[in-house]
Amino acid sequence: MSDCIFCRIVRGEAPAQIIYQDEEVTAFRDLNPQAPVHVLIVPNRHIAGVAQVEPDDEPTLGRLFTVARRLAEEMGITEGYRLVVNSGPLAGQSVFHLHLHLLGGRPFRWPPG
Repeated sequence: MSDCIFCRIVRGEAPAQIIYQDEEVTAFRDLNPQAPVHVLIVPNRHIAGVAQVEPDDEPTLGRLFTVARRLAEEMGITEGYRLVVNSGPLAGQSVFHLHLHLLGGRPFRWPPG
């Protein structure tokens, strides 16, 4: 999807502090961080949200989580971090390109909000 901001970031057409990129996923710092570590991990191929996930997407979705684990290790937050996926506007999804929030560096409470 050419006008999606995350697609543009993946293609290098929009600015972002990219901290990881491979053939399947890209990770970059959130512009409005909610924790000392707040990274967005996105599939490079446009998937609007959880409701649009297909069985063929399973390897890419698994890759999101292995990259999250790797980044948590690199950022020194392995003692506790949160992974969040918002699905739809009522859940707070504001960019309709599936993304995983990696949050850490502070204590979290439950329920989240």
